[in-house]
Amino acid sequence: MINFDNAATTFPKPETVNAAVSEAMERYGGNPGRSGHRLSVDTAEAVYVSRKKAASFFGAEPENVVFTLNCTEALNFAIKGIMNRYGGHIVISDFEHNSVVRPVFSLSKKGVGYSVAHIYPDDNMTVNSFSNAIRPDTRLIVCTAASNVTGQIPPIEKIAELCRRRNICFIVDAAQAAGVVSLKVGNGINFICAPGHKGLYGPTGTGLLVSDGKYSLSPLIEGGTGSLSMVFEQPSFMPDLLESGTVNVIGIHALGKGIDFVSSKGTENIRKHEEMLCNRFINGISRIDGIRIYRENGGNYAPIVSFNAEGFTPNELASLLSDDGIYLRGGLHCSGMAHTALGTAPNGTLRFAPSVFNNVNQVDELIYSLKKILKKP
Repeated sequence: MINFDNAATTFPKPETVNAAVSEAMERYGGNPGRSGHRLSVDTAEAVYVSRKKAASFFGAEPENVVFTLNCTEALNFAIKGIMNRYGGHIVISDFEHNSVVRPVFSLSKKGVGYSVAHIYPDDNMTVNSFSNAIRPDTRLIVCTAASNVTGQIPPIEKIAELCRRRNICFIVDAAQAAGVVSLKVGNGINFICAPGHKGLYGPTGTGLLVSDGKYSLSPLIEGGTGSLSMVFEQPSFMPDLLESGTVNVIGIHALGKGIDFVSSKGTENIRKHEEMLCNRFINGISRIDGIRIYRENGGNYAPIVSFNAEGFTPNELASLLSDDGIYLRGGLHCSGMAHTALGTAPNGTLRFAPSVFNNVNQVDELIYSLKKILKKP
């Protein structure tokens, strides 16, 4: 089995992450922040340790780190939390995942206006596209830090500076960037939303909403927090404002170990390794007739390669590769807007997404399998 579908979720996980799941099941069985006995306190301390690790990784204060189920939930908390509190107009990019597009579209049915900026290979043209989309009532810009379809990296720092100058809240979707691209809150980036189970190598069912503390959000979920229990309103302080109910202790503890793993390897080193595999893959398939690779000259890319092969739909080719024990994701990747912008709708593309655990021999095996399926020498 060779997994190149790591943009969906990384697999395998580091052994330390696997061990942390078992450790949490055996040691951290209390409900954190709900009781004063040792089991509850120890569990709360384990959660806080992971919170501090995530805070350090993204340049935030620990109280401004909220644990979520996934990046989608974090984005919903942030987007709807800002708009429900402040109102106004939203700007998104045309490369956004449905985790951004659908919440924004849902808000539009309630009267919230939104505009779509185009992401170009040229950074200045991209920034100008965002600037031109801003209206006097624009309160929020949301942009992916790396496309989950092509891997293209928009000029996040320049967009953040634009938001800072115009006093606009900026939410960054780090679903494909966290762990391979260095990102910190501040300097115009107000919120980073990230999955725990992709480039941070934690288990599924984990995500992060990280804030610089500038904006308060309107909570989507209210309930027990273990704090201010005689007050009927949701606590206004973080992370309690957004963490109602018992958190995923097992996943959070293991996510902390995933962050340790990424920190020890270094995001730059991980990206270099994965980019080397992407370059080898591109070099291996670019000479095959009928293959189209969706990368633009001059663009900046995370370690993802989208491609199509003449005579096969992406899902057909993915199925044939799966028969050979090689796993890639074909289709629209929950990003219909991005594929429309790319010109690959309605069938989408086939996506190659390596992880730190993949190697050159596995890439060569994929290239061999593709040539065999396509009957190319």
